[in-house]
Amino acid sequence: MSVVGVLALQGDVREHLVALAEADVLARPIRRPEELAEVDGVVLPGGESTTISRLLETFDLLEPLRQRIKEGMPAYGSCAGMILLADQVLDGRADQHQLGGLDIVVRRNAFGRQVDSFEAELDFTGVGQVHAVFIRAPWVESAGEGVEVLARVPESAEAGEAAGRIVAVRQGHVLATSFHPELTGDGRVHRLFVDMVRSAG
Repeated sequence: MSVVGVLALQGDVREHLVALAEADVLARPIRRPEELAEVDGVVLPGGESTTISRLLETFDLLEPLRQRIKEGMPAYGSCAGMILLADQVLDGRADQHQLGGLDIVVRRNAFGRQVDSFEAELDFTGVGQVHAVFIRAPWVESAGEGVEVLARVPESAEAGEAAGRIVAVRQGHVLATSFHPELTGDGRVHRLFVDMVRSAG
């Protein structure tokens, strides 16, 4: 059975562990390099991207994780996880570390502050319609040629500036969403990632 780790330094770790277990893999929290070495794929949860970036360094996980992703280990990032996987970040901090893996430019907190959090129905390629929860979420400003755009915010008056923005992408073995599928009880995005892990194995 595939083993999928959830980076357990900050954020909604437990919800991802539950969603992965329901997708029929062994799900484990990761806090140390030796735990990372034992997994077939990794989920980077939501939280605060600069804090997670600093904790990756503190826990000696930054370089090992960067290397595993570069070598082809499947990775899925939601919200802050998307920011960490992006090659370039707008409105980031100078001391923020990137794991890379996605040829995208993301804007941190693009949807505004916590009070500006919102929900929307999205057409998600390969998954179907999903109910998306955005909490201080990033969006993708631009995506490189090798990046598959999986979902955008629908064009509507209430979406405002967010209308048409890219909020889910895939490039090879790396998947990312601006939103939090682990909070809605809909396991389809996690199952898509689990399928990526199995096919990589």
